[in-house]
This record gives sequence, structure tokens and C-alpha cells, in this order.
Amino acid sequence: MAHLPDFEAWAIFARVAELGSFSAAADELALSKATVSKAVSRLEQRLAAPLFHRSSRKLSLTDSGQVARERALQLLADGEAIEEAISERGTAPRGLVRLAAPMSFGLAHLGPILPLFHQAYPQVTIDLHLSDERIDLIEQGFDVALRIGQLEDSALKARRLFPVRLPIVGAPALFDRLGRPQHPRDLVHYPMFVYTHVRAPGRLHFRHAEQGELSVDFKGPIRTNNADVLIDALLAGTGIASLPDFLAWRCLGDGRLEEVLPDWSAGPQSALHVVTPPTAMRPARVKALIDFLAAAFLKPPWTTS
Repeated sequence: MAHLPDFEAWAIFARVAELGSFSAAADELALSKATVSKAVSRLEQRLAAPLFHRSSRKLSLTDSGQVARERALQLLADGEAIEEAISERGTAPRGLVRLAAPMSFGLAHLGPILPLFHQAYPQVTIDLHLSDERIDLIEQGFDVALRIGQLEDSALKARRLFPVRLPIVGAPALFDRLGRPQHPRDLVHYPMFVYTHVRAPGRLHFRHAEQGELSVDFKGPIRTNNADVLIDALLAGTGIASLPDFLAWRCLGDGRLEEVLPDWSAGPQSALHVVTPPTAMRPARVKALIDFLAAAFLKPPWTTS
């Protein structure tokens, strides 16, 4: 009869790999450090390959450990999901959920609703990572991510929420001074701010229902990887920008900014998505957060209808 996998050891390995420390894993699992070390050693002996590089100062995964990490984390998540689905404690989600989100959207719209999630699920802890960098959910051990834009083909599961527009905006005083562009080609005559955290900074692709598509290249006085810092410069009339509507909506609503070329769609067709690793089973705490985010962002938060 074939030997069963050492599931307990794989679960322990997953925690060590994610935390990067035998001691931290031992503390989290309420085990002795010796027990944790022995579990990993059992796996290494069984595999005839080391899973970690060990030194007095640093613990890092070997090539074999890197290969094993993703599947071990999935195995651990599946085990937790099975227990929570069957046991009574599955009705009361608890534990840690690691969530990644874009910086600007997270500050403006995710932060305000997290207290509501905590009120509904007081035993769930959110570890929130805000960054405009693309996070590798599997490699970096995240349970859920919010992503804006066009999703690349991958094994990740994605749920589309609301669309995101990228209107061309500027201060009314600037347009009074320079005139209002009538066509995307006119933008080359305006000081245009450049958002650099895209594949082609300084280039915008436009679409029109009747006039088709074209791309416009431009240069501007400010280049940045974070769009929040452009708000003050826009309000001061320093230039114009293609700004996500989740940042521009308030200033557009009170007239401090004005949208031009409204019949043209700028940038790639974009939307907010909630993205998760491909595992079929999820712990109750992860499912609770996904359902909460989907309900909260079923439509843009600033709409009232």
C-alpha cells in the first residue's frame, strides 16, 4: 500500500514558508520550534531534497521549496475550507485574510468600508497591502486582490465589479485660457500630466463610437506613478490629465474640474475586479470578504441610483 502524504508536515511547511521563520510558525501554530523543525525535516528526508537554505541569520526557500510552496499553501487552504464548511465554526468566520489593492482606490474607497466588514466579522483580521505594483497572489501568499484595468490571461479567478472610466479633466480656468480640445489630437497643445505606472506612459488610446480609434503621444510637466498627487496640480490649472473617475468624481461634481472630449473613451476598457487564487475551496473568512467586497462595489460607490 502506498504511503499517504504527510499532510501535517506539509501544512507546517506552508506556514514556515509564508512567514519565513520557524519560530514565527511555531508561535502561530502553538507548537514548539523543535516540532516545526522536525516536520520540515521529515519532508526533506522523504523528498531527498532540501526545502530551505538555513543560516544563523536567514531562512530562504530552495528551488525545491519554491516549487512546493504554492501547492502546500493551497493544500493548507483547502484543508481549512473543508473543516470550516463542515464544522459549526464555519458559520462564524475567523482568522487572517491577506488583501491587496491599488493605492489610490484603497485609500479613497476601500479604507472607509473596512470598519463595516469588521463589525460584521469581528473575528476576521485583514492584512491589507496597498500598492500600484502588480502583486503575485500565489507567490506572495495573498488570499484576495482588487485590481483595476484589463486582466491578463492567468489561472486566477476574477469577478468583474463596476467599470472604471478615465476621463480627460482639467480646471475650467485652464480651458477658458487655452480653449477646449475638440479632438484627441488637440491634446498635444496642452500640458498633459503623465501617469507612468502603465505599459506605455505618455500614450493614450482613444475610441469613438463613430470616428473609430486612434492613439496620441504627449509630454507633460509632471510624470508620476501615483495619480493622487496630480489633483492639486490639476486644480491649480497647471495641466490636464486622464484621471480615473474614482479619483476625479468629487471635483467633477462640484465643478472644480471639467471633463473634455466626453464622447471619446480614453485608455483601455477598464473595470474593478476582485481576484483570487485558483483553488476551488476557500476558508469561510475569505469567502466572507469576497462577498462583502462584491456587494460593496457592485456599482461605483459615488453613485446614488
